[in-house]
Amino acid sequence: MAGFRALAEQVRNPRLVTVRRRTALRKCLERFAPYGHRATWHHLCTRAGFALQDRDPDPARLMAALAELEEARALWLAYEEEFAARRRREKHHGIRQPSALDEWHRRTWGGYDIVPCASPQRHPAARLSEVLRRMIAAMEAGRPRRDCPVCGGTRFAWVPGPDGCPATGPACRECGVLAPASVLTPEALHTAAGMPGAQAAAAA
Repeated sequence: MAGFRALAEQVRNPRLVTVRRRTALRKCLERFAPYGHRATWHHLCTRAGFALQDRDPDPARLMAALAELEEARALWLAYEEEFAARRRREKHHGIRQPSALDEWHRRTWGGYDIVPCASPQRHPAARLSEVLRRMIAAMEAGRPRRDCPVCGGTRFAWVPGPDGCPATGPACRECGVLAPASVLTPEALHTAAGMPGAQAAAAA
């Protein structure tokens, strides 16, 4: 099974037909998809300017989508290295109790559903790398906040789902991301709990 880098090289390869290059880009999302597979694909297609079902998009648009995905992945890999180094230092000093940051990192390990979205068609408009940077900064700050760490919105709705499912929790009604519960204040969580996902969709 090809890894992310091998698939990215296929996307860049001008000797391959466009449909194969598009397929390689789609497979890249099986290795790294910050919003989840469907939402990340929708985001990349929207930002690069080609239709979701377009089997023969402009290769330049495919390259633009790949560049954004690789930029975000590089940022995430650097964060994971820093996180691993921090945990080694903490264990060396006898700090073994996991924090909210540790729990978030455990759920997002591998770069999938880092910032899950309540709907595949609703996600932040900013570049993936900028969204990841904002979420990482919010988690590392360790201070609960009343607003969305991605867009600053203050309206949330609780999206129900199976325990442990990434698409469960307080969803921002502005940008659509599900913020980790630990990054929000009890007041923000209480407000979200009073507005279930079905009502939020109707009110948005």
